[in-house]
Amino acid sequence: MPASIKIRLSPEERDKLAKAARSNKRSLREKTRARILLLSDSSREQGSLSVEAICEQLRTSPATVTRVKKMFLARGLEGIKRKQQSKRKARVIDGEAEAFLIATVCSAAPEGRKRWRLELVKGKLIAAGYVDEISKETIRQALKKTNLNPG
Repeated sequence: MPASIKIRLSPEERDKLAKAARSNKRSLREKTRARILLLSDSSREQGSLSVEAICEQLRTSPATVTRVKKMFLARGLEGIKRKQQSKRKARVIDGEAEAFLIATVCSAAPEGRKRWRLELVKGKLIAAGYVDEISKETIRQALKKTNLNPG
């Protein structure tokens, strides 16, 4: 394990972390990270706790404590929050297209058919100009959310 990482919090940072640690609107991960930083603060009255003491008190691993300290030094208070996904794909259909999709599936099936097929719905979406291209799987997933999958 590397040498001990010293954390020194300002009063404002300490207040923000204390609020985050007891907040019901934060994830357990964020609350634990805030507690780790509060216990690691060398400017508190009792001084900072050792990594082992923090691990025992918060039931976490030494690697987690070290990682949280490094994240704080690199990113500040933003280090306790989860990173945003950088490579997330954009949605293929928006709310308006999804509403059209649901309305189409809920309407009467085309002439000569008992029910809508994914291929038929795909053609209808493209013909209506909502999308240029869409996979049947994307349509299936959108319909699955509403229990309307035509199969």
